[in-house]
Amino acid sequence: MQQLRLMVPAALCQDVLDLLDAVPSVTGLAVLRGAAIRPEGDVVLVDVTRETADALIGQLHELGVSTEGSIELAPVPTWISKRALVAEQDAAGSATDAVIWPEVTQRAYEDAELNWTFLSFLTMATVIAAIGVVIDSQILTIGSMVLGPEFGAIAALGLALVRRRTALLAYAFRTLLLGFVVAIAITTLLALLAGAVGWVSADDLLGARPQTRFIYTPNKWSVVVAIIAAAAGVLSLTANKIGGLSGVFISVTTVPAAGNVAVAIAFGVWDEVTGSLLQLLLNIFCMTAAGALTLALRGALWHRVSLRARLFPRLSGRAARRL
Repeated sequence: MQQLRLMVPAALCQDVLDLLDAVPSVTGLAVLRGAAIRPEGDVVLVDVTRETADALIGQLHELGVSTEGSIELAPVPTWISKRALVAEQDAAGSATDAVIWPEVTQRAYEDAELNWTFLSFLTMATVIAAIGVVIDSQILTIGSMVLGPEFGAIAALGLALVRRRTALLAYAFRTLLLGFVVAIAITTLLALLAGAVGWVSADDLLGARPQTRFIYTPNKWSVVVAIIAAAAGVLSLTANKIGGLSGVFISVTTVPAAGNVAVAIAFGVWDEVTGSLLQLLLNIFCMTAAGALTLALRGALWHRVSLRARLFPRLSGRAARRL
């Protein structure tokens, strides 16, 4: 169940109420007359099934609510309502499978924003990855993967391609490019400092590193893992199942590759610089492509579910009889 809070100018309110009153999946509707000060008008509270929320938001947008007023979305974690239960059971598809595109898009913009927090996390993750490379530690490598914040921006690239949002595409690309350039540059300086005081030497990179060799030797499995991880990550984001993201973070070697690039640059091990850069770019490209494909398929499948529901509507009392 999803709740919408609408700030509606008085001139639009009756049109909005007529629309909402005609939608069977709207299970709760309340109006606070004159409660809105900016814009001057009414506040409308709407309870609607998640399966139909995206389509309803689109209709409200066409009426001008998002231009003249505002539309706020909030999930309802717990509700007790026979009317709502009937509406959810009569709705086509599953609430978990439903995609609310404005929700996904806003999260993409937030996750792809280049700010001090993003740069700080990415830099700290890259430094930890570099230390993991030097001491050949899988634990530190995995820790850097979890700490890295880059997946949100990569997912935003896929969303931008599917939804044809060139502004978001440029926004996310800029964040990734500048983020990794800054993180690698700072880590390289720290590696040079560590080398100057005798903590690290080129021998640490040239010696056998069985636990972290995969970072700078991309292969077919790098592609397979990146594709599966991106698909799982996008599904987690669109289904609002954040628990699956931790596995995604641990699966791909973007941040470890950046850490290896930094250390290899500091000590002039150029074959590892090349291999790590290839690993980094390969992961970003495969994850972007897989994320875009997953979003496109998810949207197409949900569209077919909605279309089938319109062509073959269920009997209105069907769910009620099962209670």
